[in-house]
Amino acid sequence: MTHAPQFLFDFGSPNAFLSHEAIPAIETRIGVKFEYVPILLGGIFKATNNKSPAETLAGIKNKREFQAVETERFLKRFNVQPYVWNPFFPVNTLNLMRAAIAAQIEGVLEQYVEAAFHHMWREPKKMDDPEVAMKAIASSGLDAQKLFARAQEGEVKARLIKNTEEAVARGAFGSPTFFVGNEMFFGKEQLREVEETVSGK
Repeated sequence: MTHAPQFLFDFGSPNAFLSHEAIPAIETRIGVKFEYVPILLGGIFKATNNKSPAETLAGIKNKREFQAVETERFLKRFNVQPYVWNPFFPVNTLNLMRAAIAAQIEGVLEQYVEAAFHHMWREPKKMDDPEVAMKAIASSGLDAQKLFARAQEGEVKARLIKNTEEAVARGAFGSPTFFVGNEMFFGKEQLREVEETVSGK
């Protein structure tokens, strides 16, 4: 039986956004849908003593330049458009990720993920401002009021914590992280390996 690949994501990661953009074509090729798993990147960083690339690349000669080259290769390989840098970065994604859990419960996760990524990395906004986020999500045709209200429920908060803790327990230390069964892949560049693993190549 083919395992559905899991995509552990946080809207605050531009590389998670690029992965999201590449996934539909991969799903078509492998005939399997990815399972989207909302996690809190800040929680993972805290639990693993990790830091964002913005911090880890600071002052390292050639590393940031190589990452730019690698991103260009990714865009060509997967035929996706680059993100638009969010001028408000870093954005606190806690409420956005809780609302993703709420959207999952409400059965609108796919639409919500599309909307939230769009307003983070296509038409960037200050998505940790509740009013801005509500307006943005509503403009994408979702019941933002309902989702952000549910985001404050204990069950929703607990599920996001559980997803994040389980991710760390399975070996995750950042986003995007992918799992095929128990096999972990980290970073957007690993999507090729994810596809090959699912395809049995």
